Amino acid sequence: MKKKIELLAPARDAQVAMAAIDHGADAVYIGAAHHGARAAAGNSLDEIARVCDYAHQFGVKVYSTVNTLIYDEELLEVEKLVDSLYRMGVDALIVQDMGLLRLDLPPIDLHASTQCDIRTPQKAAFLAGLGFSQLVLARELTLQEIAAIRAAVPDDVTLEAFVHGALCVCYSGRCAASFATKGRSANRGECAQLCRLPYDLLDEQDNVLQKARHLLSLRDLNQLSLLPQLLAAGVSSLKIEGRLKDAGYVKNVVAAYRRALDAIISHGTLYCRASFGASRVTFEPDVERSFNRGFTHYFLTDRHPRQGELASLRTPKSQGKAIGEATGCHGRTLLLRAIEPLAAGDGISYFTPQGEYCGVRVNSVVDDHTVTLGEARDIPAGTQLLRTRDKHFDDVLSRPSAERKIRLTAQLTYADGRLTLTLTDERGCEASITEEATLQPAERPQTERQQMELGKLGNTIYIMWSAEVVGQYFVTASMLSRLRREAVEALNQAWKRQRSREKRRPERTDVPPFATTLYAADNVANHLARRVYADHGIAVAEPAMEVAGEQPHKGREVMRTRYCLRRELGMWLKHTAKNESPQRLYLRCDDIRFALSFDCKNCEMSVLLD
Repeated sequence: MKKKIELLAPARDAQVAMAAIDHGADAVYIGAAHHGARAAAGNSLDEIARVCDYAHQFGVKVYSTVNTLIYDEELLEVEKLVDSLYRMGVDALIVQDMGLLRLDLPPIDLHASTQCDIRTPQKAAFLAGLGFSQLVLARELTLQEIAAIRAAVPDDVTLEAFVHGALCVCYSGRCAASFATKGRSANRGECAQLCRLPYDLLDEQDNVLQKARHLLSLRDLNQLSLLPQLLAAGVSSLKIEGRLKDAGYVKNVVAAYRRALDAIISHGTLYCRASFGASRVTFEPDVERSFNRGFTHYFLTDRHPRQGELASLRTPKSQGKAIGEATGCHGRTLLLRAIEPLAAGDGISYFTPQGEYCGVRVNSVVDDHTVTLGEARDIPAGTQLLRTRDKHFDDVLSRPSAERKIRLTAQLTYADGRLTLTLTDERGCEASITEEATLQPAERPQTERQQMELGKLGNTIYIMWSAEVVGQYFVTASMLSRLRREAVEALNQAWKRQRSREKRRPERTDVPPFATTLYAADNVANHLARRVYADHGIAVAEPAMEVAGEQPHKGREVMRTRYCLRRELGMWLKHTAKNESPQRLYLRCDDIRFALSFDCKNCEMSVLLD
């Protein structure tokens, strides 16, 4: 049996969700009104119901994010929310807090969020045993580590991996930096984005080794070229990051990954799509034209990436797409050697010789090598130019830019005074409508006309793939139209009857624990979560920092990451002379100061309060 491959897209709101579906998503994830990990991306129940109605026509699934920590006094509120989401048609919840397992929930399917920090086969097996049907893996894993997790969990448990978008520098779910310094918990959807700030890098004597660089800001993930390897390792849900992104970003990225996946599926026998309907887009997808900080494969193919491959040290802003270099600049007139034509309204960015990131608008285009800028600039010859806003591309994406249609076949037959139209679609549904009729032989062939009438599917989700008709008889256009409308409605109803939702899986009592004791970074925030772990032989020594009621102290670890700043800057201790690299390093940004600790044996970096 072929493995279903799911392309999972983010949805800030209903409009973005439906755009993602039109452009080829097999599933979307969307925040509810509260307790999603993006506080600024909540949606009403009515909006979520609208998304479900639209998505389910195509067999597209809708996952709702309820993936923050839940405080004791909020448990009943979340219980009511989940019940409402289930009634709205949501297919699964993406959750972090194990306390949900002890609430009185409807039989809704559960997915373990990346905030659950799924990095080991033991943790994955534990969560699968608790009844989670889909596991969102840590972004830091290699292909070999993913394959090891695949081998440790049942075949019917789906592994989900991020393939595109922003990267957190810390292991997801374990970052306390925002809460410890600003009182804003990332585990409550309120991350202060400290990893995107400019930091000075200091030694033990407070000498500045790097000045105002974005030392914790990672590039964006882009695994388009590695999709076959991910699938071979056992991933079958491919997730795009970006629940705060606009519709244009989601349209472009979804279309790019849809095209790549369709090519893989069409040239092999191992995989098939997880939903129905072909998407036709009106543009050429290009992920470089959407927001990006430069791209990285992160650790997927190499546990020890080379120097300079992971971080966006000069800016956390979008670097867009390289479009050439300046050959001269005189006030508002920019001379350039461009790879692609520019247009009025485009945005250009560049780095000054001092390393400052600057942007400017193109006011008009004189010729292929000359543009006028919105304001005077001094851009030295040889400066590399980036297009961070593509006016023509954005204009296309601001309008309807795709349609998704389900293929169907029609068979029109006439026998014993009864005219029957049968529609069969790619979802496996069939519907027939019969009408008594007395047909007369046609004076000339009617095949083409009848096929054309049956193919008038208008604003429905269907497109006619083939139609067998009774061309030897004359059938009025009104009769064909009536049969078509009634058959389409019957087909819709047949799909509603046929479609089913996955149910929550039972929790096993014999699940091997992944640890003996949990601490603050393990995020146990309520008594029900504590009970879940106790039921499986795991003690909780410390509650989550958010409920501990203690002020984080100096030396407290607030991040742990596979990203190593020493390696990224070429300062790793193993490859430099003893006195060439300081033993202790610190980060400073305004009133924030962190100490860095390096676990070279495990190749991890810790960020500590200082």
